[in-house]
Amino acid sequence: MKYNTIIIEETDQTKKIILNRPEKRNSLDEEMISELTQTFRELSSDKETKSIILTGAGGNFCSGLYLDYLQKISEYDILENKTDSQKFRDLLLSIYNCKKTVVAMVEGYALAGGCGIASACDIIVAADDSQFGYTEVKIGFIPAIVMIFLLKKVTESHAKDLLLTSKFITGKEAKDIGFVNYVTGAGELEDLTMKICRDLNKLPVSSIGLTKEMFRNVSSMSFESSLDYAVDMNAITRMTEECRNGVRNFLTKIKK
Repeated sequence: MKYNTIIIEETDQTKKIILNRPEKRNSLDEEMISELTQTFRELSSDKETKSIILTGAGGNFCSGLYLDYLQKISEYDILENKTDSQKFRDLLLSIYNCKKTVVAMVEGYALAGGCGIASACDIIVAADDSQFGYTEVKIGFIPAIVMIFLLKKVTESHAKDLLLTSKFITGKEAKDIGFVNYVTGAGELEDLTMKICRDLNKLPVSSIGLTKEMFRNVSSMSFESSLDYAVDMNAITRMTEECRNGVRNFLTKIKK
């Protein structure tokens, strides 16, 4: 399929989704949001894909909303604004709910909605000099949707510091507060991200998908309900072919 705002590349069982508006620091508009949402939904069930990299072209990840798009939505009525907000929510959910592991590879700016997109990914790998920030309150807006995903990665104290001050932090500082998983120099960013994906690709698809499903569901359950749910998931996983083969291979190695 031909896309206007993104590029999709394939290396072995890893798909790389590249935000492709470098002249605009890969800022978001309606078309990019739609193309990204559709792509993540398709790759979630694609049997040839085991991991996904999300990154930006031209040295930046994503700088948030495109200025023309921001101007457009500033003139929406309440119902139009709600519909538009739902589309951005759906994009973040398509990333978060994807059955495949999604790795954000971040260099340059990841701001506002762009920072929110990174927060919806499972793993974030960042250049040490990359810049993360939530700039919404500066213009009288609020980081409403992205806040929900940020709070899944950092404490409320760190989230308040980021969201209320609108300050920028580097990739290294983002790792220190638990937002970023891996930090490296910009020259090593691609190699490290690909190594992580190669390791992920060796793992059973079913166990990755079911583990991600548990992350999605457990947080909304009571302690007792989450344990009952875990028992059910444990039993389901044991019935998968990949689990049976994995146990069989493990036991064979132990007996040798």
